[in-house]
Amino acid sequence: MKKRNAWLGVLLLALLLGAGGRALWLWLDRPIERVSIRGDWEYVSADYLRTQLAPLVQDATWLSADLGELRRRALNIGWLHEVRISREWPNALVFELVEQTPVARWNDDFLLNPHGEPFAFAPLAVPTGLPDLAGPVGSSEEVLMYYHRLTPHFQGLSLSLSQLRLEPRGAWRFQLNSGAWVMLGRRQHDIRLARLSASWQRELASLSEHIRYIDLRYPNGVAVAWHGESDFAEGQE
Repeated sequence: MKKRNAWLGVLLLALLLGAGGRALWLWLDRPIERVSIRGDWEYVSADYLRTQLAPLVQDATWLSADLGELRRRALNIGWLHEVRISREWPNALVFELVEQTPVARWNDDFLLNPHGEPFAFAPLAVPTGLPDLAGPVGSSEEVLMYYHRLTPHFQGLSLSLSQLRLEPRGAWRFQLNSGAWVMLGRRQHDIRLARLSASWQRELASLSEHIRYIDLRYPNGVAVAWHGESDFAEGQE
């Protein structure tokens, strides 16, 4: 009899603890009333971030909120590179946000970060001074890497690239800051670039404002098209 009473006592205690724990959980798991955002941002504003985050926490409660799922959804917000979320007593969530660093435009509707990963910039404006890159879907890292390879070459000629394009069939073309387009093609890139450098230093630099495009896809020379004039070939086969 005593043993039976002891088991009943344990059961009652467990029920009381369970009921108390559930009551405590319900008391703590109240609706989220405050969202704090922290970080240093150059391009995004706190108002933009609050507007984007508000729908994610709507109807969420403090203890039941799945922070991992919230982080995954927050990373879909344009301009966010990293998100860390923590709970703050008694009914707040804290978002620590790291913004993307844009290094180039990509296919008109996106920007690239330093890893060559595209991200949407709308509804914010595109930062000024970024090179304009384009290529097939999935080629953004390759195009950015090739842009970085080309940049030192043209710095030696006091030039820079304003645009770089990888065509679907693998041909490259780019625009110099002088406004001239250069058709590089698919093969012998180093040889063709060396030929361009020689022609630029010998003659083309002094005529740069008159050049519409330069075609390097020739075995032994370059073809130059001038603004308002017919094409001219230098050393063309």
